[in-house]
Amino acid sequence: MSLIGTLTTGVSGVLTNSRALNIIGDNISNVNTTGFKSSKAVFGDLFSTSLNGGTLTSQVGKGAQLLGSLQSFEQGSFENSTSALDLAVDGNGFFIVNDGTGNFFTRAGQFRVNENGLVETLTGQILQGFEITNNVVGTSLTDVSLTGLQSSPQATTLFTLGAQLDGSAVAGTTFNSPIQVFNSVGTQDILNLQFTKVATAGNDWGVNFTSSVGTVTGAAVPPLFDVTLNFDTAGQLTGINSGALADVTINLDYSAASPPAANQAVVWDLADTALASNGDMTAFATSSSNNSVIQDGFGSGILVGVGVDFDGTVSGLFDNGQSQPLFQLGLANFLSPTGLTRLGQNLFAESRLSGQPVISLPETGAFGSVLGNTLELSNVDLAEQFVQLIKTQQAFQASARIISTTDDLLTETVNLTR
Repeated sequence: MSLIGTLTTGVSGVLTNSRALNIIGDNISNVNTTGFKSSKAVFGDLFSTSLNGGTLTSQVGKGAQLLGSLQSFEQGSFENSTSALDLAVDGNGFFIVNDGTGNFFTRAGQFRVNENGLVETLTGQILQGFEITNNVVGTSLTDVSLTGLQSSPQATTLFTLGAQLDGSAVAGTTFNSPIQVFNSVGTQDILNLQFTKVATAGNDWGVNFTSSVGTVTGAAVPPLFDVTLNFDTAGQLTGINSGALADVTINLDYSAASPPAANQAVVWDLADTALASNGDMTAFATSSSNNSVIQDGFGSGILVGVGVDFDGTVSGLFDNGQSQPLFQLGLANFLSPTGLTRLGQNLFAESRLSGQPVISLPETGAFGSVLGNTLELSNVDLAEQFVQLIKTQQAFQASARIISTTDDLLTETVNLTR
């Protein structure tokens, strides 16, 4: 091979290693980019010619070339975040986002709620998931939206009161236990239970029910009682109206309330069985007190936050203390992720080399789980990149030295004519 060919060999080394330096620089510059996947330069040799009739011992190369870059999709480390919409995929899969023209894929889970209530990336692509309606997950991907969400009220159907009534009180002593309940439109009602000691010698207590919003239907007019609680000599509830122990049903009429609501029956849970109380009502010889109230109703609520479970379920958190599943995120995976097309802005697009996306739910099959309040960091190993940087720098300098050395030889060749 001529000296001119040697110049070409040196140039190929300079070009190849300069491009490799560009890949290494890209990795290092993205060390703090969320979800970034590092790349590695792949080199190949250039074959020029064979000497002496093409024998295997006389093959001469022409230098090097950059065949391409191979991206590593190894898992990056995780970092905790204070935002519930900072998400990370632990395992296989990509978040699916859409810009109105088609789906794209990303491992960077920094999402926010935009002015329209849609969950989007910082560059405006909308996160995609399956809407949950009545606890049933939909079958079509759609935009994850948090707009117009409200928790519907639930009317109270059952309550349990934990109260101590003073068994040593004289006849006519009263004690009140106000219970917060809700009707069918979510209006808060204070259902008051007024206890009255029936006789000084015994340990029976009469109860009258009143409602602050509606009307207790069938209620007795004092001094009559709606129900009488019978306690034994140990202060334990043993009967209702001198009969067997049973729960008490309170019927409420809200037809005249504002706004009107459906009539409802509220059960006062007193008995575990006909022979055993639940132990929440007692009548010991000590001061009367209210200890606990448990009821199953709640008013309407507005969205105040979101939470994301491992299976990608996005739940709304409402100011009435309730949570409701809204969406389940979709994940995509590819037979050959290294064939994905990089678009910048932490986005990938499918290509002929990647194959078509396989879309499924998190924690199904080979798909990973979703971590809320978490971000996946870049998988760039700085130590490895600096080692590669030094090696590539040396290779670049050596290739440049080939050019300068060949130039010296060509100068000497020209000088032969003098």
